[in-house]
Amino acid sequence: MKGAAEVEVVIRPRPGWRAVDLRELWHSRDLLRVMAIRDIKLRYRQTALGAVWVVLQPLLAAGIFSFVFGRVAKLPSGGIPYFAFAYAGLLGWNIFSSTISKASSSLVANGGLLSKIYFPRLILPLSTVSGTLLDFAVALAAMTYLIVSYHTFRGFAVLALPFWVLLALMLAGGIGLIAAAVQVSYRDVGQIVPVFMQLVLYASPVAYSVDAVPSHLRTLYTLNPVVGMLEGFRWSLVGGGPIRLWAVVYSTVFGAVLLVFGALSFTRMERKFTDVI
Repeated sequence: MKGAAEVEVVIRPRPGWRAVDLRELWHSRDLLRVMAIRDIKLRYRQTALGAVWVVLQPLLAAGIFSFVFGRVAKLPSGGIPYFAFAYAGLLGWNIFSSTISKASSSLVANGGLLSKIYFPRLILPLSTVSGTLLDFAVALAAMTYLIVSYHTFRGFAVLALPFWVLLALMLAGGIGLIAAAVQVSYRDVGQIVPVFMQLVLYASPVAYSVDAVPSHLRTLYTLNPVVGMLEGFRWSLVGGGPIRLWAVVYSTVFGAVLLVFGALSFTRMERKFTDVI
């Protein structure tokens, strides 16, 4: 428009530690929505079975766990059919592992976008969460069928399920943000994350209960913050004994601190993303 004043915006990185700019994220909410939808579409593009894989994978894993740990090793499951027991643990684990895997690679996978335009970099790891929650909702439908079939409905305990989902996202979000920021400079992180997830899988009560751990090692074992989260998932869905309240409190505090530290670390390192991506 003739006579209109020109506006020049200069964007400079701010040194040191700084808090997440929530106002900037809110102004970019439309971009977050678009990126989230794109992430979901890319996941199911050119797949023959589509969302069926979301249910098929944990069902197959639960079947293997039931045979190995339930029939061969004969580990306790608190009187719950081992298949439902393992599937409930996998629901919580898949939210945790999927969030870390997607968030950690989100910056490198969108390197071209980072180097061309400016937007809040935190949008990229955040946009992966919607796909994880959609996968969880689909897999939860199969869990509902198992609950009805095995008569393990927990009544009001199921109302706590959103809290366990939030706790899983907190724990995974902190790790995912740190891994995503570091991977921009050190691509080795992309190789380390899958190995790390395998180690945590077997060090967590996904396919077995905490009661299977020797009593003298149980306190040390519960220092893994994923333990309290997974026990909560299983308690809400299929039961299996009283929940360890101190483990839940520990996991919650650990997750909150980890998420805050991950967000601060991300914002501190993001000023270098464009230079090294």
